[in-house]
Amino acid sequence: MAAKFEVYEDNAGKHRFRLKAANGEIIAVGEGYATKNACLNGIESIKKNAADAAVVETDA
Repeated sequence: MAAKFEVYEDNAGKHRFRLKAANGEIIAVGEGYATKNACLNGIESIKKNAADAAVVETDA
């Protein structure tokens, strides 16, 4: 099974997503969105922009 985005509604009525790896482990969680469509747009933005994203290390 490939990685997948799961879209769901939380207890506060916000739409959220989680990205699960092929083994079922949650590897990313999205913010709460007011609408399902906004949540889906957030997923598309990640899919579009993350492939070339740099990894930047910062000190806390």
